[in-house]
Amino acid sequence: MTLTRLRLSHLLRFSRYASLSMKLMAVGVIITLVFILIAIFAPAFQAWGWLQDPTASLINPIHEPPGGEHWFGTTRQGYDVFSRTLFGTQAALKVVILATSLSLIIGVPLGLVSGYLGGRLDRVLLFLMDTIYTLPGLLLSITLAFVVGRGVFNAAIALSISYVPQYYRVVRNHTASVKTELFIEAAQAMGASPGRVLSRYLFLNVIQSVPVLFTLNAADAILILGGLGFLGLGLPEDTPEWGHDLRQALDALPTGIWWTALFPGLAMTSMVVGLSLLGEGLTEIINPRGR
Repeated sequence: MTLTRLRLSHLLRFSRYASLSMKLMAVGVIITLVFILIAIFAPAFQAWGWLQDPTASLINPIHEPPGGEHWFGTTRQGYDVFSRTLFGTQAALKVVILATSLSLIIGVPLGLVSGYLGGRLDRVLLFLMDTIYTLPGLLLSITLAFVVGRGVFNAAIALSISYVPQYYRVVRNHTASVKTELFIEAAQAMGASPGRVLSRYLFLNVIQSVPVLFTLNAADAILILGGLGFLGLGLPEDTPEWGHDLRQALDALPTGIWWTALFPGLAMTSMVVGLSLLGEGLTEIINPRGR
């Protein structure tokens, strides 16, 4: 009887935790979808006259507080904060999706080949990836941004290099453990080529953790992109970008112009929180034992 009660207690506790994690994941999905929709429809809203041009200042620039025609107020240069905040979502998603996709495209195949073949190639790649992994992501991105210059694609390259080792390490370790399974040995005994073994038998068995990495890296990339923009790197000056707008707002804060920093900061924080909750929820689904 006591054992049964203990089991029921554990099940109830587990169900509450699982329910909470699923609710948090739902919140993350909703937040992420809202930002995606904003990024998609922001140009249409501007074309319909619902949004002002984020790169056009007022004829007589004056910092207006939130309200009236400018919901989030205006900057000291006369830019509409609401419009720049919404278009900043588009800039962030473009760079972040491109950066995480590039790192995935490079890191996953390298991890598969390295884990499957082993030997000298594996040791060289492991040493190279470990070296990159030890470098702070923001510092590495700043250095690369100086080298490649500004622009969406260049910023994506600067961000993606620091994420390649994460995909490589996860996929390489899974591949090294799965390649000793009986079904892999059976495929090799039946004459399957290394390419067929990698693409048909190994890939789908080691790819489960990649979506989690993708969302968590996307959240981290938003922060690093904001750091690059705050330092005057990353995207061109005239591009609406949260980090750049926060740098411009820094000088205005002592004069009481708080709204130029508040709304871009809230947008960046909300998007990071949404992606983080989504990634944690995916972790719960893919690896239930982690609960």
